[in-house]
Amino acid sequence: MNKAGGSRIKKIVITGGPCAGKTTGMSWIQNTFEKSGYTMLFMQEPATELKTAGITPMRCSSMMSYQLFQMKLQLEKQRVFERAARDIANKDPGSRVLIIFDRGFFDNRAYMTEAEFEQALALLDVDREEMLLSYDAVFHLETTAKFAAAYYGTATNAIRDESPEEAAALDDRVINAWKEHPYFRVIENLNGFEDKMRHLIAEIASFLGDPAPFEIRRRLLIDKPDPSVLEAFPGCHRFEIEQVYLLAPPDEEIRVRMRRGANGVVYYLTRKKGPAG
Repeated sequence: MNKAGGSRIKKIVITGGPCAGKTTGMSWIQNTFEKSGYTMLFMQEPATELKTAGITPMRCSSMMSYQLFQMKLQLEKQRVFERAARDIANKDPGSRVLIIFDRGFFDNRAYMTEAEFEQALALLDVDREEMLLSYDAVFHLETTAKFAAAYYGTATNAIRDESPEEAAALDDRVINAWKEHPYFRVIENLNGFEDKMRHLIAEIASFLGDPAPFEIRRRLLIDKPDPSVLEAFPGCHRFEIEQVYLLAPPDEEIRVRMRRGANGVVYYLTRKKGPAG
């Protein structure tokens, strides 16, 4: 599995809890970034393909068997999309290709115990860190079952059957599955659905280094937390982050971020450009 996509190919996962707005989000992403000149490739969620075709957890011999089928399909499809993106980029040296994954490999982790997930990685001969870093960025859309329960429903997806409480719990598990990724963002339900979509677009534009819609960032002064209290939360991981800002033109921000964790050190270079004029 290839690492993140490089300068002209970017691989982005759109994930989230049930009834979070992924389908609508995909439409917003396509409309926005096609106009910005990106070649857009969308990879459909493997779970939806399997279940629509009749391959369901209930029909398989075990949940583990079903998850392995789903993970194998994810890997094969991802390889095809990566090869296609490279072919497109090679044909047109000036192109910028954006692969959007409707959920990614680590979404499966939300439906498995940690021991089962590690067993699946071994059976599929997948390196955990390499697989995680094969995606450039991950954006999690929060389920409407959290803080916007009046809008939660199952009518928009025939295979969705979670109650609001189950949806909220699953949302938490998906966040926990992905939160080790160095560029992971949660898009919350704060000021209505359209604002949520605008927030998603702004976050993706920021990641790509493109001019983004006007945004407001709030910084809050809090008491210094006790690390031992934070680390008591399930799935908590400690990382050391150092961020250095480089000299850049007035309309551009360039920074290097170092992220050190239990599995090693990763460096990221980020460029952000303001609106022209």
